[in-house]
Amino acid sequence: MALALSDIPEDLQLRILSFLSPTEICSFACTSKRFASLCRDDRKIWRVVCDRRWGKKTHIHKWGNGRIAYKLLFRTLKRLENLIGFWRLCGRANPADSSPPLVFFEWGSSFVLGSRVLAINDDTYRVRKTPFLVLGISSEGRTENFLDLDGNHRSGVPVDLSELERSSLVPVDVNFMGNGHIMVEENPQKSPVCKGSSSDEDVVSEMYTQLANRTSPGGDRRRKMKKEKERQGRIKWEPEHFIKVSDFSPTLARPLQGLWKGFCEGRSMELYLVKYDEVGGVICKKVEDLSLSRQTSPVFWTPDHAFIASPFSVEEELILDSRIHVTPLHGEVHEQVISGMLYMNSSYDPGEGRVWLYENGTFGFGFLRDQFITDLKRVALEDGCLADVLDA
Repeated sequence: MALALSDIPEDLQLRILSFLSPTEICSFACTSKRFASLCRDDRKIWRVVCDRRWGKKTHIHKWGNGRIAYKLLFRTLKRLENLIGFWRLCGRANPADSSPPLVFFEWGSSFVLGSRVLAINDDTYRVRKTPFLVLGISSEGRTENFLDLDGNHRSGVPVDLSELERSSLVPVDVNFMGNGHIMVEENPQKSPVCKGSSSDEDVVSEMYTQLANRTSPGGDRRRKMKKEKERQGRIKWEPEHFIKVSDFSPTLARPLQGLWKGFCEGRSMELYLVKYDEVGGVICKKVEDLSLSRQTSPVFWTPDHAFIASPFSVEEELILDSRIHVTPLHGEVHEQVISGMLYMNSSYDPGEGRVWLYENGTFGFGFLRDQFITDLKRVALEDGCLADVLDA
């Protein structure tokens, strides 16, 4: 005998309702006064909705010190959920030293933490993960975002301005420009260095300077230089744009796709992004070069994605056997078993090359003009976590 929804226990009702969208919950609330009362109960319905969706990833009862409504928390976490994963820097011809070319966002206990991902270059494939951006929510429900310039912050967001003044944290706004583009810019209204009033002497001095600039030769230029100097003194972080790396793992149809790491001829490890374009080409570029206008890394493409299966012809076996695998200086040399190959042409430095796919799912590539094979390993594991990571 089928039971009506109103006849089953309330905890089961809440569990069923937690699978609905906010719009569907609002529609369901219109069916009866009893269900309307249930759907208005923030600590019942919206707590269950948040717990089912994010309970295994973050401690929902700790966000905002547990003082914010769960319906507001749902909207906040849904917006932040899109950040989880890898993002790369873009749009800066000369990025600052503190601008990370690759950022990895993950859930924290009561915040989302973005970390710089950089190669350590210690003759291993390890990468270093250091805190970069902390996104949380205050007890009043306000968004709290802080940039960590030194990479030392781990516990969450600061609670007062005195702590902020002593730390390397800079309050910032994280503006979503679509699902795959964010801009991080300093928030001067929240910065302690911008708070406080000017003295009467400062006001008189500024008025005198402005009058002198207006009435003397070169005044406009001096005024612009003064404004720029003042701006640089206030701003600790120039606005930066980041693009989401949506496909950071290989697939059966696109075995080369994703984030990779490998040693180049200079024996330094580099991070690479390999992606497929609209016309069937395969593009490989260093992550740090993606934000630059010039092309300083290999770009290759193929007419199709079909691999030539092993065994190869005698000529191809000779080409493969004459290559030298670039490995860490102190790393172990592993014999790679080749499962397939495709032909390659470079648009950066025209020349024929090869891509060799290994049985373990990794691959290597090289050009016929030299004798080297650059072997690449994955940056991310299948569960979306970093591989060979060393926390700061």
